[in-house]
Amino acid sequence: MNTSLRRRIAAIGIAVAFTATLAGCFPVATKAAAHVKHGHTAEATPSASSTPTPLPTAPTAAPDPAASRAATPEPVSAPAPAPTLTPVPHGTVVAQADVASPKGSIHFHYRIVANGDNTYSAQYSGFTSTIPVPVSVTLLDVAPRVGDGLTYHGVGDHRLGGPTAAAAPASSALLGDTSQPSYLGTLVTYSSAASADGVPLELGPNKVLAVNSVHWSIPVRTSNVRPVDAGTRAYASGKVTAQTASGAPKRYLIAPGDVTSVVAQRFGISIADLIWLNANLQVFGDQQYLYKGTTLNLDPDSL
Repeated sequence: MNTSLRRRIAAIGIAVAFTATLAGCFPVATKAAAHVKHGHTAEATPSASSTPTPLPTAPTAAPDPAASRAATPEPVSAPAPAPTLTPVPHGTVVAQADVASPKGSIHFHYRIVANGDNTYSAQYSGFTSTIPVPVSVTLLDVAPRVGDGLTYHGVGDHRLGGPTAAAAPASSALLGDTSQPSYLGTLVTYSSAASADGVPLELGPNKVLAVNSVHWSIPVRTSNVRPVDAGTRAYASGKVTAQTASGAPKRYLIAPGDVTSVVAQRFGISIADLIWLNANLQVFGDQQYLYKGTTLNLDPDSL
């Protein structure tokens, strides 16, 4: 067989082998496709407990760069400071005078001094007396008359002493927890006789021997609560009935329908401040309505 013939037979053999190979591949691919199509291979299914993650929603419009701003945390309300009232400095003399009974049988000097903690003390000196009974002194808001009998011994009730041959030693009395004593307008000297037996009627127990007006000179105490009237409004339509020497609101008359929160807002203070200014403030209803016709204090220095 010549060389040309051998080459032709080899070429035909290669072509037949290549065609057989292709024929064997197509059925496998077809079977694989059918296998997948009929679902004989296990498919991944979602778990009953899995939750699909939502996709972010696309903005409906492009953001305006001119309206952009830096991200900031949520605002946190700062707690309101507690109301304060600065006491009159220690040692400040807020009232003083000399006292003499109408008949000149009793003499002494008094002065009232700040203790630096919103309390005051009455100090007495130079006490002399020629009457035969012990003598006491007290402070009252309503003045009695000489010769009256005391039924209430007031504030700072203090025994000065009995008959004297010389001036008695100085003494003092605490005026209790009275932080603003200026309402006590009268110093009353009276008999401390233990019994009416053996003494003149006018010197009997609790008989008033002298009455003196007290002239106070108390510095204004400073406070971080400073009410300012912003004007009437719904739920705070009452009237300011008194002002301080500086023109600040001092007293407020509650109108029908006034609510605690709105009244506080009108005067630029917190509800806590309003309650501090008015101990045991009474309200009613869920909205804390105030009782009409009553008066609120708005002056810290009045406490």
